[in-house]
Amino acid sequence: MAGVAGLAGAGLCAACGGSSRQDTGTVHRHAAPEAGSAAAARPARSRPEEIVHGARTSTAVALTFHGSGDPVLAQRLLREVNAAGARITVMAVGSWLDEEPRMARSFLDGGHELGNHTQNHRDIDAMPAAASYAEIAQCAERLRKLTGTPGAWFRPSQAPHASPRVRAQAAALGYRGCLSYDVDSLDFTDPGASAITRKVLREVRGGSVVSMHLGHAATVEALPSLLDGLRARGLRPVTVSELVAA
Repeated sequence: MAGVAGLAGAGLCAACGGSSRQDTGTVHRHAAPEAGSAAAARPARSRPEEIVHGARTSTAVALTFHGSGDPVLAQRLLREVNAAGARITVMAVGSWLDEEPRMARSFLDGGHELGNHTQNHRDIDAMPAAASYAEIAQCAERLRKLTGTPGAWFRPSQAPHASPRVRAQAAALGYRGCLSYDVDSLDFTDPGASAITRKVLREVRGGSVVSMHLGHAATVEALPSLLDGLRARGLRPVTVSELVAA
């Protein structure tokens, strides 16, 4: 991937506006400006790294899920990963948390991780600065209200990569990193459980971050064979925070 450099000490792949600057992975925190203010429109000087994958020498992989959709399917998926002893990261959409607030605690109580996937899942890179800031800030507040924290990670909506301005806004709100991925399951296209499993197992490697979705029946159906396939390759599904530390 062009413009990608490894994070020093963390083995992460980082894309920062085409820069090859290495970073120690330190979390840069700034006082969060109010949405609509001039400060919200200005890029912060520090930007969180964009995490595409972890160390390729690791046996850890991160299954990450777009957090919205039918809560019944989400609970089924949760039971599957819990039964397998896997850990996942759910990038929650704030409007979904408004409708299904109990889901936040359900995932955390299972040892999983929550992150911010914007309030309304609109095209965040195409928004005016104040609107994109509000999308991140509002979801952060939902997470903080339900869990006590805004989550460690931010993932842009309707884009695999956050723009430099959006990365700066995520940094201003205290996010450790902007989360991308190196394996796209394409499960949102509903290709069927077997196709989802085949695609992920064909592309996954040590350190991979896999993009998946709640709210799709075939995704839930794919999980047992997918988790078995990962185990057969000696790969461990962990949270993104665990992947970073591996």
